[in-house]
Parts: sequence; structure tokens; C-alpha cells
Amino acid sequence: MESNKIIVIKGSGEMASGVAHCLADCHFAVVMTDIPWPTAIRRSVCFAQAIFKGTMIIEGMTAKCVPLSDIFPTLAQGQIPIVIDPEARIVQEIRPLVVIDAILAKKNLGTKIQDAELVIGLGPGFEAGKDVHYCIETMRGHSLGQLIQQGTALPNTGIPGDIAGFTAERVLYAPEQGIFKPCKDIGDFVQIEEQIGTIGDHAIQAKIAGVIRGLIYPLTLCHKGQKIGDIDPRGNPKYCWQISDKARALAGAVLRAMIRHFGLHFWQK
Repeated sequence: MESNKIIVIKGSGEMASGVAHCLADCHFAVVMTDIPWPTAIRRSVCFAQAIFKGTMIIEGMTAKCVPLSDIFPTLAQGQIPIVIDPEARIVQEIRPLVVIDAILAKKNLGTKIQDAELVIGLGPGFEAGKDVHYCIETMRGHSLGQLIQQGTALPNTGIPGDIAGFTAERVLYAPEQGIFKPCKDIGDFVQIEEQIGTIGDHAIQAKIAGVIRGLIYPLTLCHKGQKIGDIDPRGNPKYCWQISDKARALAGAVLRAMIRHFGLHFWQK
């Protein structure tokens, strides 16, 4: 397999995983990078789990945490290789055709438009035409998934998306710096004020009733105010193991950007 057809996705959280799943399902060669201890929340649909567990399966697609030397054998097995590479040095080593920054850090952590023939940034923090070729809008609403060729995505509002009428109250935050120790898990039902875990001497309690849809990995060192989980008020546990509508929309936008840039028949060469 030639490196000039590889797609590198920076990040392996929920949105990055949705994009990776879509592209790999369409038979593109996808490689993901992340930090040694990812802080993904919706772990049941994040390939980031492969860094902790070795492998992770999402809707029939397998990702495997491997060293850089094993990415081509892993791709040949039909799996998505994930490399622990915080600074994405792999971009300079293999010179991929496409780089997708899906970290969603709300700022650019080092992605450059010169990194590949096509560079895409998800969400705010990138300027299309300067940092990346395309920005993709990540804010829910009519503009979700919009391809931006000049300018930036909408700024982060800090307000979580609305689910069944709930926004900020469905999200769990660390009350102080410390190690998160859960007593519940993703997929569990909780009631208002039911304890979900602890950080230091502080109990983490649910503010609404519902299903725990996301929860940071146990024993993660969290900083004060960090998002550590979310509760789905719809109460359907099967959603915990399904790629979200937002992730699918962003994946479709990435695919559209690739086809617009290269043409539909380029990948058949």
C-alpha cells in the first residue's frame, strides 16, 4: 500500500471515530493518532479505547493500537491502526495524502495547510485558506457539516447541544483536580442526585435522570471544570453504542470535501 493514499486523522474521540469509521467503511486507508491517555467521554463509540484495551470495535469496524512500524500490516488486515503520537510526527514520516484534524480542541494545536495535499479541520480554531483547505462546521443546527473554504467555523459557545430539552445540566464536570473513580458505567440508568463516582472528596451526582451515555476512563487525572461525562435523558441505552447523528454528519462532510478536491475517480487509480 502506498503512503500517498493514506488518510491521517488526528484524534480518536467521538467525532474523529465517526469520520474514521465512515472512511474505512468506504475502503480508504485510515490511520489515527492520539495522546497516551485519551480523555474521550463517549468511550463506547471512540476508537480511543484501543489505546487502553489494544483493540476497539465500533459497529463492526476494528481499530488496533500499534507502533508506527505496524501500520501497513494492520491496514492490510482491514483494521484501523491507531498510533500513540501526540505531536502527529507520522505526518512528516509517511507524508499522507490527506490530514484531518479532528481533535476538536477549539484551537489549532499545530496543523498546517502544507501537511498534505488536502488538510481538513473540524470545528473552530482553523482558518480555511490559511491553516487548512477546508473547515467543517461542528455546531449543531442548519450549518452542521458545512464546508468552509474561506474563513472559520462558528466560535464555541460553551453550551452543550440540546437533547430532549436539556443542555448544560446533562453534562458532568470535574469539581476539582483529582483522580476520577466511577461507581457507574456507560449504559447504566441513573436518577437525579444519584452518585456516579468521585473525584477526591467530591461525589459526582446526576443532575437529571437518564442513561449514562459517556464517562471518562476510570482513574483519569482530571482538572477542575473538565468534562467527564454526559447523561442522555431519552433513556435508551442502545444509543450508547451507536455513532451519533452529529458524527455521521461530519463524516459525510469530510467525504464530500475529499471527493470535491480530488474527484470521484481519483481513488481508483
